[in-house]
Amino acid sequence: MAKKFYVFDTSVCLTDFNSVYSYGNNDIVIPFKVLDEIDNHKQRQDGVGTNARGFIRMLDLLREKGSIIKGARIDKGKGLLIARGYSRGVLPEGFDITVPDNQIIATALSLMAENEETKRKVVLVSRDINMRVKCDSLGILTEDYSKEKVVNKRTDIYTGMSSVLVDDQLIDQFYEGDKDVFLGDDVSLYPNEFVMMVSSSNEKKTAIGRYLNEGSPLMFVPECNGSMKKKAAWGIKPRNKEQGFALNLLRDPEIHLVSLIGKAGSGKTLCAIAAGLEQVLGKSSRYSHLIVSRSIQPMGKDLGYLPGTLEDKMMPWIAPIRDNLKYLMGNDQEALDNYLDHGVIEIEALTYIRGRSISNAYIIIDEAQNLTMHELKTIITRAGEGTKIVLTGDIEQIDNVYVDEVSNGLTYAVEKFKEYDISGHVTLLKGERSRVATLAAKIL
Repeated sequence: MAKKFYVFDTSVCLTDFNSVYSYGNNDIVIPFKVLDEIDNHKQRQDGVGTNARGFIRMLDLLREKGSIIKGARIDKGKGLLIARGYSRGVLPEGFDITVPDNQIIATALSLMAENEETKRKVVLVSRDINMRVKCDSLGILTEDYSKEKVVNKRTDIYTGMSSVLVDDQLIDQFYEGDKDVFLGDDVSLYPNEFVMMVSSSNEKKTAIGRYLNEGSPLMFVPECNGSMKKKAAWGIKPRNKEQGFALNLLRDPEIHLVSLIGKAGSGKTLCAIAAGLEQVLGKSSRYSHLIVSRSIQPMGKDLGYLPGTLEDKMMPWIAPIRDNLKYLMGNDQEALDNYLDHGVIEIEALTYIRGRSISNAYIIIDEAQNLTMHELKTIITRAGEGTKIVLTGDIEQIDNVYVDEVSNGLTYAVEKFKEYDISGHVTLLKGERSRVATLAAKIL
């Protein structure tokens, strides 16, 4: 296969500082403008800043091996990394050369002109959709940086539930509970995946169970079946089967990581907090304290810009969590403040979580769709013995410009953990906040 030139946009370098190692023996071209833009981000205290600093360090190491203007070998068996500018006059009329994106495009056009005789392909790699559109209009080959994408499209994301056609007798046997129920070898499921068994003779006859592993019988889900269907968690009863799935996983001490994806008003955060309060403040308390936090966008923003204590600074970000806590405590503000004062309920800033080891805690990370996979790894690896982590978020509402529906940290966690029996996932489909909220989530 003929070698190509891959011209990197700034967004690629700030998404993954190791991105240059992902293109085999092809040559990587870094426009001078990209070096400028990376330098502007190196002071940031979030994942973008981490990638900026990592990319600068990587360039410094390569510079010691050879000139990055002439081309420095990235690694054994890899191509060259080349830093370069652009030729004047390559941009067509109407493109402002003072615009940073246009300078990067001009670099790609210059490279194409220089390799016109050799016909060596030049591909511009960018996470920016508009940048790719502009390149296409100029005849520049372009592609997204796909290494961070664990699935190709949103509909491929694991939902945590499957439907299986079974014999009518198997459903009766499951409800009677006198015999273990196993699904056939032809059914492929992940650990802790929920299964809706549908009768092959009557599609209205169903039963819901939870698959554990190949050698274990299907588990009965009390939150979704029979007389236990309305079993409340801190006063919250599941209003649909997906909320029942969520509460089932949230209450299971053997499940150490739970991820919940759902649209606004689907109950993901409320269910997570209700199950947390039940297991921290209830009669059979499993955890010593409840830690709640949200992704601050941009994550790691210096909280010193806001007045007051750490809790005061976090309040604008944590207000939705506090609203849910107050609601679950019967609007008893005094009781909530008492738990906060004594550290039973803790508001944590993700900015300062690196280095901590959190044991025997129930941790909720809300708005996890705004985290990168590297930021999420930092959070999950803080979990000590006896700790449960709950990730909640809506992948249709992402504020972080460096991630999308299939490359954000929440989606990454869902896909990477689905094969392990210490984790579980549920996609909540139905809005339950109010009719207007449900309608807004659907049509707006």
